[in-house]
Formats: sequence, structure tokens, C-alpha cells
Amino acid sequence: MASELRTGALWRAVIAELVGMTLFVFMGIASAIGEESSEVHIALAFGLAIATLAQSIGHVSGAHLNPAITLGLLVSCQISAIRAALYILAQMLGAVVGSGIVYGIRPKGVKDLGLNKIAENMTPGKAFGVEFIATLQLVLCVLAATDSRRNDVKGSAPLAIGLSVGLGHFVAISYTGCGINPARTFGPAVIDKYFKNHW
Repeated sequence: MASELRTGALWRAVIAELVGMTLFVFMGIASAIGEESSEVHIALAFGLAIATLAQSIGHVSGAHLNPAITLGLLVSCQISAIRAALYILAQMLGAVVGSGIVYGIRPKGVKDLGLNKIAENMTPGKAFGVEFIATLQLVLCVLAATDSRRNDVKGSAPLAIGLSVGLGHFVAISYTGCGINPARTFGPAVIDKYFKNHW
């Protein structure tokens, strides 16, 4: 474990996660707070952003860009605990930085940064269920699309993952705002100082 900390590849990967998450949160939230944004617009923006970034930095860090993905890869013994911890810290910091940039350039009259909020007709338990299932399908997609032991995967992993993120948004936006990425949810909550029903 200590030897991994001394490798340049680890620190390049951590920086890639930080920069990637900053860009992902910036692009996603900027699309969500626009005047003409719709659920379809937002879902496509988040899906396209993750697919683009996965293609761009995947060779450096694996492009986890989501603590849930990092934990899934840790549990499946595909990354070390130290790498997982550093990735999650970088992802959370990147989300705060990306949210801060959007906050600084947001149009007048925009009060929040696309915070994830539970719909009025939902209980916290039901909202958790929606988030759990939407996040589970994403983690399963990433694990399946990037499994090096598979020889039957012919398509593009970044495209599959982007479609999975878009699908999660199509399903969850109207219930919870879609918090399938804990870092994406954390960044705006820190900047807006709003943690109601934040899990």
C-alpha cells in the first residue's frame, strides 16, 4: 500500500479524477440551471458529459468520477483501499470546485445549483429506494462494461456508461433530482449550504 503512494501513476490518476469531476459537475449543473432546461435536456447533458470524460480520462484513472463507482470497484477487489480513498476525496473536492465555478457564473435570479431535492409526494424511504435502484444499475453497468475478464464486450464502455447515467437521470430526476453520484450531490450542497435529506 505504501509503495502505491509513491507512484506517479497514482497521483496522475487522482488529479484526473479531480479535474474530471470538476468538469462533469460544471457541465451537468450548468445544464440543469439554464432557463430552458428540461428533464430530457438534463439527462442527456449528464450522460454525454460522463461518456465524454470517461473516454478522455479513462486511460489515466479509469474515470470513476463517482464515489459509488469507486466503492463498487473496491468491493469487487479491482482497486486498492488507498486508491479508493484518494479517488473519493478528489471526486468530492472536484464536485465542490465545479459547483463553485457554476455558482460564480450563474445567471442573475438563479438561486440554487440544481440541488437534489425529494419531490413533495415522496417520502425519504421511497426516495432512497429510487436512488438505490438507479445507482445500482449504474454500478452494474460500469462493472460489466469494464470487466477485463469478459471477451464478449464489443461496444464502447464510455458510451454504455453514459447511457446508463442518462437512464438513471430519466428515472430519478422527477423523484429526487437524481443523486446517483454522491459527489455531484455533495458539491452543490456545500456551496448552497443545503443538506436537507442529504444521505
